[in-house]
Amino acid sequence: MRRPIVAGNWKMHGTRADNARLIEELLGGHPDRAAAECLVFPPFVYLQEIGRLVRDTPIGLGAQSVCAEAQGAFTGEVSAGMLKDVGCSHVLVGHSERRWIYHEDDQLVARKFAAAQSKSLVPILCVGEHLWDRENGRTEEVVSRQLDAVIDLCGVAALESGIIAYEPMWAIGTGRTATPEQAQAVHAFIRERIGGRDAKIAKATRVLYGGSVKASNAAELFAQPDVDGGLIGGASLNAEEFLAILAACGSR
Repeated sequence: MRRPIVAGNWKMHGTRADNARLIEELLGGHPDRAAAECLVFPPFVYLQEIGRLVRDTPIGLGAQSVCAEAQGAFTGEVSAGMLKDVGCSHVLVGHSERRWIYHEDDQLVARKFAAAQSKSLVPILCVGEHLWDRENGRTEEVVSRQLDAVIDLCGVAALESGIIAYEPMWAIGTGRTATPEQAQAVHAFIRERIGGRDAKIAKATRVLYGGSVKASNAAELFAQPDVDGGLIGGASLNAEEFLAILAACGSR
């Protein structure tokens, strides 16, 4: 049984006071035995402080990106070892904004996936298409390319200790959301693609949906058989909303 997971990506939002209040509210409303795993991904500068706040709690800590290099003269970058050192257990790789705005290609994302695993971090590999790809019937082509880059470099077995998040770029921060049927179709395709290499790993791999998930649509999305939770953006900055999404995920 794949344990569902809800991950809150705070992106470049928040202050120390905002973060402390949000964590307090999340912990105050978090059930003692939540069926779904809960993670938060604050900006780099707040990782250590948030790590202290969530230590020995049901909330896990993740980073929004990682350098592909282990160490060296890479000004402004943060290594997997550093993330591990401040208490991170997970890290996003290949988020749509990193691919689109910062031009991270599939090969760099694959190297970041490998770097994360080299320090026992769980990478959440983000894959997804632009609107023009979907409109031209290229969704599966794009997702295959992004997924295969990681499998080709790291091997399909690496997915056993990783997570995949399908986040259609046309649904990130736009208010548009893939229908449950659209999300399920791509999630099923991802599982089928992995299954072409290893059926057991395909069955066990958790695949999250990310793209304007809210409390109002979470239950319907999470009811899909191949949707194992969500990568949540703006809604994760509101404790009441995020806790409602967590509850929806836990009851799937």
